Amino acid sequence: MQEEVNDNKNSSLNIGAKIKDYLQLIKMSLSIMVAFSCVISFLLTPNLESKYENPLLMALLLAIGGLLVIGGANAINHVVEKETDALMKRTASRPIASGRMTVMEGWIFALTIGLSGIFILAYFFNNLSAGLAGLGLFLYAFIYTPLKKVNAIAVLVGALPGALPCLIGWTAGTDELSIGGWTLFFLQFFWQFPHFWAIAWVAHQDYTNAGFKLLPSKQGPTKFTALQTVIYSLLLIPIGVIPYFIGISGWVSLIIVAIANFFMVIQCVNLYRNMDVKSARRVMFGSYIYLAVVLLALLGDKV
Repeated sequence: MQEEVNDNKNSSLNIGAKIKDYLQLIKMSLSIMVAFSCVISFLLTPNLESKYENPLLMALLLAIGGLLVIGGANAINHVVEKETDALMKRTASRPIASGRMTVMEGWIFALTIGLSGIFILAYFFNNLSAGLAGLGLFLYAFIYTPLKKVNAIAVLVGALPGALPCLIGWTAGTDELSIGGWTLFFLQFFWQFPHFWAIAWVAHQDYTNAGFKLLPSKQGPTKFTALQTVIYSLLLIPIGVIPYFIGISGWVSLIIVAIANFFMVIQCVNLYRNMDVKSARRVMFGSYIYLAVVLLALLGDKV
């Protein structure tokens, strides 16, 4: 009897560990953040109530589909970078890099959830949003991921699939590529540069040991790199006012977005002045807050 209890206990522990590994494989926090921008973009589309009987239910389906596609792309990233992950302290414990999961299992899981997500978008929404999701998965997993070891232009390439969720959400609600979707796309596109360079600054040594070339300067964290974060944060200012002029948002969100843009620029300027990891970490965490505040402000004007 005791042996049976122990077997059941061990089985539960094994199942729990496997689920934990799968969640780590899809990078749950990153997937949720990206799916969040997809859903907000969907809810910002005009005439949503007349197009869908239950917009909130459709938003939930979009979130599920988006999470599966994004999770699939992240899982492929784990498979492709298993040897590189094993070289970095931050990623050495990942399921495939550590050997807890086989490469074949990783591929099967990644392709299964990725294709399932694309199917959900095609079936419940339209082929355009599904096609964009497939494009994003391909660019992230098979172009951006290997390019990280070749040239810093990988950040530019990676920013494309990183911003596509906004376009996916918009097309899911409108069935077309229009100015509203492109505005949200470019907002998230330019946001990624100071965000990701801040991450690369903080983890520079780890990335260098793994052979990644992600900062705009070959010398690493330099004044030139910090200046680039300032320039891209400044580009967010004119993009941030476009939603107001095309009718997506009102005065309240315009003011909130302007304050958020000022906050981002200040953080990046401080990085340029101080040139330290502490300032880079503030840009990194500040960029998370920025994106959430801006998207919620735009949505708040609509509701």
